[in-house]
Amino acid sequence: MAKEVETFIKLQVKGGAANPSPPIGPALGSKGVNIMEFCKRFNAQTQDKAGKVLPVVITVYNDKSFDFVIKTPPAAVQIMELAKIKGGSGEPNRKKVGTLTAEQVKAIAEDKMPDLNCFTVESAMSMIAGTARSMGVTVTGLNPSNN
Repeated sequence: MAKEVETFIKLQVKGGAANPSPPIGPALGSKGVNIMEFCKRFNAQTQDKAGKVLPVVITVYNDKSFDFVIKTPPAAVQIMELAKIKGGSGEPNRKKVGTLTAEQVKAIAEDKMPDLNCFTVESAMSMIAGTARSMGVTVTGLNPSNN
């Protein structure tokens, strides 16, 4: 018989750096999940992605056991890495803070494909380009209808 799901917890944690301090401890502790067990398992699975922000969805069952799924890093984080900027623009329509090429957008889109709700790389590129535009990052090399 399948376990009954009690709740889902969504967190963003740096790879290989999960510890019981906030926000992880309070989020898991309030649901009765073994915090240290989660931290050990998460850190073991994310050793190769140390320091990158990784979204994780934790499924908590009625018997307080849990499973978790690690997603790809957020598009905004990947855009900031490739554009070599610290943050987005406060006025994205007026102040541009960086540029990305179409190839860089395609690389991010291919990386994010499993987590996006689209079927083609072109539509994923359009979503990533939109995120970049809203951050004040200019995308060069895409045709004008997508830019």
